[in-house]
Amino acid sequence: MANLYEQTQDEIEPVDLRFAADEIDAQLTHLTEFIRKRVDAADADGVEIALSGGIDSTTTAHLAVEALGTENVHGIILPKAVNEAENMSDAERVAQDLGIEYEQIGIDPIMDRLLELADAESDNESEAQWEGRYVGNTSARVRMTTTYLIANRENRLVLGTGNRAELATGYVTKYGDGGVDCNPLGNLYKQQVRQIAAALGVPEAIVQKTPTGGMVDYESDEEELGFDYDTLDAVLAFYIDGNLPASVVARLTETTVDDVEHVAMMHEESSHKRTPPATPEPLF
Repeated sequence: MANLYEQTQDEIEPVDLRFAADEIDAQLTHLTEFIRKRVDAADADGVEIALSGGIDSTTTAHLAVEALGTENVHGIILPKAVNEAENMSDAERVAQDLGIEYEQIGIDPIMDRLLELADAESDNESEAQWEGRYVGNTSARVRMTTTYLIANRENRLVLGTGNRAELATGYVTKYGDGGVDCNPLGNLYKQQVRQIAAALGVPEAIVQKTPTGGMVDYESDEEELGFDYDTLDAVLAFYIDGNLPASVVARLTETTVDDVEHVAMMHEESSHKRTPPATPEPLF
């Protein structure tokens, strides 16, 4: 497994959360069976995956092909002006390498028309808030709607691509990239996604690629989140999932108590993204 470990990351700091060699095959079986069972339970004809050219959507597509075969996996590429051309070409390359059918639909004309119809302007908002909270979130919801339009037409389930770190901190748009039928990677930290990707034969360039959400003009996910993924994974594993004291987690992860508590705040404030809409308790 030496080459696999080198491919997933040369050095991981502060904590290595990757699977042991004998656990990877079990994980692959578990994930592909999950996809098959969800498709069978829905009596669907396959799955739809929004491809971004990043590691999460690429890994999800590889898992889906392993589970269902190429004929039952369909990709959709939904570029926006902010997206790097490199990412979109990577998305096409993933589909072509896997041998799955795909289509590409640019969302900028849809977004422009929506903003025009809503008479939406950024005059009363900071540029960052306007681009992130309003334009970014709406773009994600347009992508979700378009993905479901294609999926419904073909009687396919929509596979999400969110990993454990993103879901735990709310780094998803409600009813956007969070609006899916299931999330095969939802219990995997980012380090573990890289490892599963490498085991599936995902090219090293994508395994090691700097993640970016592609909704707003940030250089990377980590810039937007305020943490590198390795540190975020470690804090989540020890504090949110492991229930260790903040001071201990700060020491183990080489961060500060403030950093740990900030991750906890992101987790708490995003709980509504991980649960169904609230309803009142029945009176009778």
